[in-house]
Amino acid sequence: MNANIVEITLQNAQQYLIAESSQRPVLVDFWADWCAPCKVLMPILEKLAAEYSGAFLLAKVNADQQQEITAQFGIRSLPTLVMMHNGQPVNALQGAQPEAEIRKLLDEYLPKPWDLKLQQAQDKIDAGDLAGALSDLRQAHDESGQRSDIGMMLAQLLLMMNRADDAAVLLKGIPMKDQDQLYQQLLAQLELKQEAAKAPEIQELEARLNADPDNLDIAYELAVQFSQHQYQREALELLLGILRTNLNFRDGGAKKIYLDILAALGKGDPLAVEYQRKIYNLLY
Repeated sequence: MNANIVEITLQNAQQYLIAESSQRPVLVDFWADWCAPCKVLMPILEKLAAEYSGAFLLAKVNADQQQEITAQFGIRSLPTLVMMHNGQPVNALQGAQPEAEIRKLLDEYLPKPWDLKLQQAQDKIDAGDLAGALSDLRQAHDESGQRSDIGMMLAQLLLMMNRADDAAVLLKGIPMKDQDQLYQQLLAQLELKQEAAKAPEIQELEARLNADPDNLDIAYELAVQFSQHQYQREALELLLGILRTNLNFRDGGAKKIYLDILAALGKGDPLAVEYQRKIYNLLY
Protein backbone atom coordinates (compact mmCIF):
# COMPACT_ATOMS: atom_id res chain seq x y z
CA MET A 1 0.00 0.00 0.00
CA ASN A 2 1.09 3.59 -0.62
CA ALA A 3 3.02 4.95 2.37
CA ASN A 4 0.59 7.86 2.48
CA ILE A 5 -2.43 5.57 2.94
CA VAL A 6 -3.19 3.93 6.30
CA GLU A 7 -5.91 1.67 7.69
CA ILE A 8 -7.25 3.19 10.91
CA THR A 9 -7.84 1.11 14.04
CA LEU A 10 -8.44 2.00 17.68
CA GLN A 11 -4.75 1.36 18.29
CA ASN A 12 -3.45 3.90 15.75
CA ALA A 13 -6.31 6.42 15.59
CA GLN A 14 -4.65 8.86 18.02
CA GLN A 15 -1.39 8.74 16.07
CA TYR A 16 -2.83 9.29 12.62
CA LEU A 17 -6.05 11.22 13.12
CA ILE A 18 -4.84 13.59 15.84
CA ALA A 19 -1.04 13.82 15.95
CA GLU A 20 -0.44 13.43 12.21
CA SER A 21 -3.07 16.02 11.33
CA SER A 22 -0.99 18.63 13.15
CA GLN A 23 1.79 18.00 10.63
CA ARG A 24 -0.27 17.69 7.43
CA PRO A 25 -3.94 17.38 6.47
CA VAL A 26 -5.48 13.93 7.01
CA LEU A 27 -8.38 12.92 4.77
CA VAL A 28 -10.44 10.23 6.52
CA ASP A 29 -12.47 7.91 4.29
CA PHE A 30 -15.30 6.03 6.03
CA TRP A 31 -16.28 3.06 3.87
CA ALA A 32 -17.59 -0.53 3.95
CA ASP A 33 -17.33 -3.61 1.72
CA TRP A 34 -21.05 -3.62 0.93
CA CYS A 35 -21.06 0.06 -0.11
CA ALA A 36 -21.00 0.35 -3.93
CA PRO A 37 -20.35 4.14 -3.99
CA CYS A 38 -17.39 3.52 -1.65
CA LYS A 39 -15.82 1.28 -4.27
CA VAL A 40 -16.23 4.02 -6.87
CA LEU A 41 -14.64 6.60 -4.60
CA MET A 42 -11.72 4.53 -3.34
CA PRO A 43 -9.65 4.46 -6.59
CA ILE A 44 -9.99 8.24 -6.89
CA LEU A 45 -8.70 8.74 -3.36
CA GLU A 46 -5.79 6.35 -3.85
CA LYS A 47 -4.86 8.09 -7.10
CA LEU A 48 -4.84 11.48 -5.37
CA ALA A 49 -2.79 10.14 -2.45
CA ALA A 50 -0.14 8.99 -4.91
CA GLU A 51 -0.29 12.18 -6.97
CA TYR A 52 0.05 14.53 -3.98
CA SER A 53 3.16 12.63 -2.83
CA GLY A 54 2.70 12.92 0.91
CA ALA A 55 1.14 16.37 1.05
CA PHE A 56 -1.79 14.70 2.82
CA LEU A 57 -2.47 11.36 4.50
CA LEU A 58 -5.37 9.19 3.36
CA ALA A 59 -6.78 7.43 6.43
CA LYS A 60 -9.24 4.61 5.64
CA VAL A 61 -11.81 3.58 8.25
CA ASN A 62 -13.80 0.40 7.66
CA ALA A 63 -17.09 1.44 9.24
CA ASP A 64 -18.15 -2.15 9.97
CA GLN A 65 -14.90 -3.13 11.66
CA GLN A 66 -14.29 0.20 13.43
CA GLN A 67 -17.76 0.98 14.73
CA GLU A 68 -16.52 2.88 17.78
CA ILE A 69 -14.48 5.32 15.67
CA THR A 70 -17.35 5.65 13.20
CA ALA A 71 -19.75 6.47 16.04
CA GLN A 72 -17.35 9.03 17.55
CA PHE A 73 -17.37 10.91 14.25
CA GLY A 74 -21.16 10.73 14.02
CA ILE A 75 -21.07 9.11 10.59
CA ARG A 76 -24.61 8.51 9.27
CA SER A 77 -24.01 7.45 5.67
CA LEU A 78 -21.29 5.95 3.52
CA PRO A 79 -19.04 6.95 1.99
CA THR A 80 -18.17 10.00 4.08
CA LEU A 81 -14.93 11.96 3.82
CA VAL A 82 -13.75 13.95 6.85
CA MET A 83 -10.86 16.41 6.72
CA MET A 84 -8.74 16.47 9.88
CA HIS A 85 -6.56 19.53 10.44
CA ASN A 86 -4.61 20.34 13.62
CA GLY A 87 -6.32 17.53 15.48
CA GLN A 88 -9.86 18.62 14.61
CA PRO A 89 -12.45 17.65 11.98
CA VAL A 90 -12.82 20.79 9.88
CA ASN A 91 -14.83 19.73 6.84
CA ALA A 92 -16.72 16.77 5.39
CA LEU A 93 -18.21 15.44 2.16
CA GLN A 94 -20.91 12.79 1.97
CA GLY A 95 -21.54 10.39 -0.90
CA ALA A 96 -19.45 9.50 -3.94
CA GLN A 97 -17.74 12.75 -4.92
CA PRO A 98 -16.23 13.71 -8.27
CA GLU A 99 -12.47 14.11 -8.32
CA ALA A 100 -12.77 17.88 -8.76
CA GLU A 101 -14.66 18.26 -5.47
CA ILE A 102 -12.10 16.21 -3.59
CA ARG A 103 -9.26 18.29 -5.05
CA LYS A 104 -11.10 21.44 -4.00
CA LEU A 105 -11.37 20.11 -0.44
CA LEU A 106 -7.69 19.16 -0.34
CA ASP A 107 -6.48 22.44 -1.79
CA GLU A 108 -8.34 24.39 0.90
CA TYR A 109 -6.10 22.88 3.59
CA LEU A 110 -2.87 22.06 1.80
CA PRO A 111 0.02 24.54 1.97
CA LYS A 112 -0.05 26.93 -0.96
CA PRO A 113 2.96 27.15 -3.32
CA TRP A 114 3.65 30.68 -2.11
CA ASP A 115 3.62 29.82 1.62
CA LEU A 116 7.30 28.85 1.51
CA LYS A 117 8.17 32.18 -0.09
CA LEU A 118 6.30 34.03 2.65
CA GLN A 119 8.23 32.17 5.34
CA GLN A 120 11.52 32.81 3.54
CA ALA A 121 10.65 36.50 3.29
CA GLN A 122 9.91 36.72 7.02
CA ASP A 123 13.17 34.97 7.86
CA LYS A 124 15.08 37.46 5.70
CA ILE A 125 13.31 40.42 7.29
CA ASP A 126 14.28 39.09 10.72
CA ALA A 127 17.88 38.78 9.50
CA GLY A 128 17.88 42.32 8.07
CA ASP A 129 17.98 41.21 4.42
CA LEU A 130 15.19 43.47 3.20
CA ALA A 131 16.20 43.28 -0.46
CA GLY A 132 16.08 39.49 -0.39
CA ALA A 133 12.74 39.57 1.40
CA LEU A 134 11.39 41.95 -1.23
CA SER A 135 12.20 39.48 -4.01
CA ASP A 136 10.46 36.63 -2.16
CA LEU A 137 7.39 38.70 -1.36
CA ARG A 138 7.05 39.92 -4.94
CA GLN A 139 7.16 36.31 -6.14
CA ALA A 140 4.60 35.20 -3.55
CA HIS A 141 2.36 38.10 -4.54
CA ASP A 142 2.49 37.10 -8.20
CA GLU A 143 2.06 33.36 -7.54
CA SER A 144 -0.98 33.99 -5.33
CA GLY A 145 -2.79 35.96 -8.02
CA GLN A 146 -2.00 39.19 -6.15
CA ARG A 147 -3.81 38.34 -2.93
CA SER A 148 -4.60 41.45 -0.91
CA ASP A 149 -3.07 40.22 2.35
CA ILE A 150 0.24 39.49 0.61
CA GLY A 151 0.02 42.82 -1.21
CA MET A 152 -0.24 44.59 2.13
CA MET A 153 2.74 42.64 3.48
CA LEU A 154 4.68 43.78 0.42
CA ALA A 155 3.56 47.39 0.87
CA GLN A 156 4.62 47.24 4.53
CA LEU A 157 8.09 46.07 3.53
CA LEU A 158 8.37 48.79 0.87
CA LEU A 159 7.52 51.39 3.51
CA MET A 160 10.25 49.95 5.75
CA MET A 161 12.63 50.45 2.81
CA ASN A 162 11.40 54.05 2.34
CA ARG A 163 9.98 53.20 -1.08
CA ALA A 164 6.77 55.08 -0.56
CA ASP A 165 5.89 55.48 -4.24
CA ASP A 166 6.00 51.72 -4.85
CA ALA A 167 3.96 51.10 -1.71
CA ALA A 168 1.39 53.64 -2.88
CA VAL A 169 0.89 51.76 -6.15
CA LEU A 170 0.27 48.50 -4.27
CA LEU A 171 -2.13 50.02 -1.76
CA LYS A 172 -4.06 51.72 -4.54
CA GLY A 173 -4.73 48.28 -6.02
CA ILE A 174 -6.21 46.76 -2.85
CA PRO A 175 -9.96 46.16 -3.40
CA MET A 176 -12.37 48.04 -1.15
CA LYS A 177 -13.59 44.80 0.49
CA ASP A 178 -10.05 44.06 1.71
CA GLN A 179 -9.29 47.52 3.12
CA ASP A 180 -9.13 46.41 6.75
CA GLN A 181 -7.45 47.91 9.82
CA LEU A 182 -3.98 46.93 8.58
CA TYR A 183 -4.70 48.69 5.29
CA GLN A 184 -5.70 51.87 7.13
CA GLN A 185 -2.52 51.75 9.22
CA LEU A 186 -0.38 51.29 6.10
CA LEU A 187 -2.17 54.16 4.40
CA ALA A 188 -1.45 56.37 7.39
CA GLN A 189 2.24 55.34 7.37
CA LEU A 190 2.41 56.06 3.65
CA GLU A 191 0.98 59.55 4.05
CA LEU A 192 3.45 60.29 6.85
CA LYS A 193 6.40 59.19 4.73
CA GLN A 194 5.18 61.24 1.79
CA GLU A 195 4.96 64.29 4.05
CA ALA A 196 8.39 63.59 5.50
CA ALA A 197 9.92 63.46 2.04
CA LYS A 198 9.14 67.17 1.72
CA ALA A 199 10.66 68.15 5.08
CA PRO A 200 14.26 69.25 5.91
CA GLU A 201 16.37 67.26 8.36
CA ILE A 202 15.53 67.21 12.06
CA GLN A 203 18.63 69.04 13.32
CA GLU A 204 18.12 71.94 10.95
CA LEU A 205 14.45 72.18 11.84
CA GLU A 206 15.14 72.04 15.58
CA ALA A 207 17.66 74.86 15.25
CA ARG A 208 15.18 76.95 13.28
CA LEU A 209 12.39 76.29 15.77
CA ASN A 210 14.62 77.21 18.70
CA ALA A 211 15.31 80.51 16.98
CA ASP A 212 11.63 81.07 16.18
CA PRO A 213 9.56 79.04 18.71
CA ASP A 214 6.20 80.48 17.65
CA ASN A 215 6.60 79.51 13.99
CA LEU A 216 3.91 76.91 13.38
CA ASP A 217 5.18 76.04 9.90
CA ILE A 218 8.56 74.96 11.26
CA ALA A 219 6.90 73.08 14.13
CA TYR A 220 4.71 71.25 11.63
CA GLU A 221 7.62 70.22 9.40
CA LEU A 222 9.61 69.08 12.45
CA ALA A 223 6.66 67.01 13.70
CA VAL A 224 6.44 65.23 10.35
CA GLN A 225 10.18 64.56 10.41
CA PHE A 226 10.00 63.28 13.99
CA SER A 227 7.29 60.83 12.98
CA GLN A 228 9.29 59.67 9.97
CA HIS A 229 12.15 58.76 12.29
CA GLN A 230 9.79 57.00 14.75
CA TYR A 231 9.88 59.74 17.40
CA GLN A 232 6.12 59.54 17.65
CA ARG A 233 5.68 61.10 21.09
CA GLU A 234 7.71 64.16 20.06
CA ALA A 235 5.72 64.42 16.84
CA LEU A 236 2.37 64.20 18.60
CA GLU A 237 3.38 66.73 21.25
CA LEU A 238 4.43 69.26 18.61
CA LEU A 239 1.25 68.72 16.61
CA LEU A 240 -0.88 69.04 19.73
CA GLY A 241 0.79 72.38 20.46
CA ILE A 242 0.00 73.53 16.91
CA LEU A 243 -3.63 72.45 17.24
CA ARG A 244 -3.99 74.30 20.54
CA THR A 245 -2.93 77.46 18.72
CA ASN A 246 -4.74 76.86 15.43
CA LEU A 247 -7.06 73.87 15.18
CA ASN A 248 -7.34 74.23 11.40
CA PHE A 249 -3.66 74.84 10.70
CA ARG A 250 -2.81 74.16 7.04
CA ASP A 251 -6.46 73.62 6.21
CA GLY A 252 -6.72 70.81 8.73
CA GLY A 253 -3.42 69.24 7.68
CA ALA A 254 -1.93 69.25 11.18
CA LYS A 255 -4.97 67.47 12.61
CA LYS A 256 -4.85 64.92 9.77
CA ILE A 257 -1.17 64.13 10.41
CA TYR A 258 -1.91 63.79 14.13
CA LEU A 259 -4.68 61.30 13.43
CA ASP A 260 -2.52 59.47 10.87
CA ILE A 261 0.13 58.90 13.54
CA LEU A 262 -2.49 57.50 15.91
CA ALA A 263 -3.79 55.20 13.16
CA ALA A 264 -0.27 54.01 12.35
CA LEU A 265 0.36 53.19 16.02
CA GLY A 266 -2.75 51.01 16.03
CA LYS A 267 -5.63 50.54 18.45
CA GLY A 268 -4.60 49.74 21.99
CA ASP A 269 -1.10 51.21 21.74
CA PRO A 270 -0.51 53.09 25.04
CA LEU A 271 0.90 56.14 23.26
CA ALA A 272 -2.07 56.22 20.90
CA VAL A 273 -4.51 55.95 23.82
CA GLU A 274 -2.78 58.82 25.64
CA TYR A 275 -2.87 61.17 22.68
CA GLN A 276 -6.38 60.13 21.63
CA ARG A 277 -7.50 61.36 25.03
CA LYS A 278 -5.59 64.64 24.61
CA ILE A 279 -7.04 65.39 21.18
CA TYR A 280 -10.51 64.48 22.42
CA ASN A 281 -10.17 66.94 25.32
CA LEU A 282 -9.03 69.62 22.88
CA LEU A 283 -11.82 69.03 20.39
CA TYR A 284 -14.68 68.51 22.85
